[in-house]
Amino acid sequence: MREWIAGHLGRKGQHVHADQVLITSGSQQGLDLVGKILLDPGDLMVVEDPSYLAALQTFGGYEVEFATVRSDDAGMDTDDLAALLKKRVPKLLYVIPNFQNPKGTTLSLERRKALVRLAQEHRFVILEDDPYGELRFRGVHLPSLASLDDQGVVLSLSTFSKTLAPGLRLGWVTGPRALLKSLTIAKQATDLHTATLAQRATARLLETFDYAGHIQALMPIYAERANAMLAALEAHMPKGTKWTRPDGGMFLWVELPGGLDAARLLPRAVEQKVAFVPGAPFFANDQKPQFMRLNYSNRPPDLINEGMKRLGAVISDAL
Repeated sequence: MREWIAGHLGRKGQHVHADQVLITSGSQQGLDLVGKILLDPGDLMVVEDPSYLAALQTFGGYEVEFATVRSDDAGMDTDDLAALLKKRVPKLLYVIPNFQNPKGTTLSLERRKALVRLAQEHRFVILEDDPYGELRFRGVHLPSLASLDDQGVVLSLSTFSKTLAPGLRLGWVTGPRALLKSLTIAKQATDLHTATLAQRATARLLETFDYAGHIQALMPIYAERANAMLAALEAHMPKGTKWTRPDGGMFLWVELPGGLDAARLLPRAVEQKVAFVPGAPFFANDQKPQFMRLNYSNRPPDLINEGMKRLGAVISDAL
């Protein structure tokens, strides 16, 4: 399993040996293990504003202090980060560079280089979480942060749960050997090892299964559904509603007009058999209630259009 992952990453420009790959029970376990080995109560940790909810829950459990950095359509604002670093250097920075959860935005190449350079200059660790990077349906793949790092400041996470099967719970962490050793010891104390049966079954599958062809076949479907949602938002959302336009992944991010609270709208939407994730919990510090996350990956275009029509009516009624 580790040899296959190392080879797969090497073909994408991140050159690691199999002994630099730690198999985890989903990439979520990787988040927790990194917290275990790097974070102490009161440590400063930098996240995007907004950031992945389950990561905030995990790192919050280690009693860290969150500092948030602005983000826009090009991902984390590295100028804002540079200003923050003049005041205080974090222990850890967490970022999802590709099709970020919840926004669906992608960190630009210029900012990737700037982020790695800042980590190398100030000697903090970047945790690159990349569960969606394979799922690009527009544009060109950008190099990972790990592939841009030649000083060992990047730990990188990924998973099979977004490409093969969520129920496999197979993820991995790669990074410098010294950190991998500590992560391995922490993992042994947690569960000894990720389920061997799932690892063997997946490794055997990948000997004959056309993984790249599978992703290639999947992407037109995701593109069609994303485009259907974007068109439906344009057609059915009231004036003043804003949303992101992802080039891959599963999500887009909606800002409601008129100061509406997404959490208050949810029960009304569910009555119309439409669900979304309210956006406030994705903010580490100052929660903003006027946002929601939508998922386009698991419904065909006709249902997406009907869902957005119903959701648009709920928002219009609330206005």
